[in-house]
Amino acid sequence: AAGAGAFAWATFPAMPTRRVYCSAVHRDGQLFVLGGCGGGGRALGTAEMLDLPAQRWTTLPPLPTPRAGAAALALGKQILVVGGVDAAQSPLASVEVYHVDEGKWVKKAALAQPSMGISAVQRDGAVYALGGMGADTSPQALVRVYEPAKDHWQPLPSMPTPCYGASAFLQGNKIFVLGGRQGKLPVTAFEAFDLETRSWTRYPSVPSRRAFAACAMVDGVVFSLGGLQQPGPHNFYSRPHFVNTVEMFDPAQGVWRKPSRTIRMKEKRADFVAGCLGGRVVAVGGLGNQSCPLDSVEGFSLSLKKWEPLPPMPTGRCSCSSCPAPSLLFVIGGVAQGPSGAVEALCLHDVP
Repeated sequence: AAGAGAFAWATFPAMPTRRVYCSAVHRDGQLFVLGGCGGGGRALGTAEMLDLPAQRWTTLPPLPTPRAGAAALALGKQILVVGGVDAAQSPLASVEVYHVDEGKWVKKAALAQPSMGISAVQRDGAVYALGGMGADTSPQALVRVYEPAKDHWQPLPSMPTPCYGASAFLQGNKIFVLGGRQGKLPVTAFEAFDLETRSWTRYPSVPSRRAFAACAMVDGVVFSLGGLQQPGPHNFYSRPHFVNTVEMFDPAQGVWRKPSRTIRMKEKRADFVAGCLGGRVVAVGGLGNQSCPLDSVEGFSLSLKKWEPLPPMPTGRCSCSSCPAPSLLFVIGGVAQGPSGAVEALCLHDVP
């Protein structure tokens, strides 16, 4: 893993539109930021693109359907946007594609049911959309695969545990899904979908139940980090509290490692960005026991088995969108005092 001294922050020009719950996609030196919510809390149709080498924003044609919290992915020269909520806060079934070369949006085959909080991954040009929350606010177990050439969503075997807002990681021929919520309750289920056998496997659940935790995967090891812990049923006087819990699942062993005090994060935090950069798990910003969002950043090395402080964020924020790129982890928008326009990236020093 890269040493703690190898990390630095790159600051990019702020987005023309400040927002939270936007969808971000990096493709070929361009960062697309789509939809989200502005200061009034209404879903936006705004689409903006940052040319990274030129450090310049371009306003793109707006999304045909304003939306926040959508799943978004790059497929070749197309940016696919799936689900989310509309300006009336209702889940969407609509799917739209932006053609980068032609500079225009095209409507595609819609989902069978409206859905927000979908987790999406792609493999070999196909997009897998997992879970979500429907118009009746109940969590969904739906799994769907989209093949762009056919413009068709095909149902796959449902998730054992319905949820929305889960973390999904592609590792080999499996999609690992953990975390997420059912209504306001955090989900501890940890499951994997095998793309070859098209079947689900349940793994041991995440040991502790925490809302607004973050998940990451590095070298095949899955991490569930931080969050807001609710007091137990026997302890109704205490309040929810921020935690620095770190739970690690080793697929080779098939077990969650016993949590130890030595591998807790330095900072108690929830609603933060977690990612993988330079062979480390990184935890960025979020909310903690301070009156304003955190700017602190820390990185965990699997080999050293410890967290080390990394350079702080230029703009402390929570509820950020994030987007990985080669040797970069973008942290986009979110909330500082109100919705933020900040676009910053944690990077490794050898990045220009």
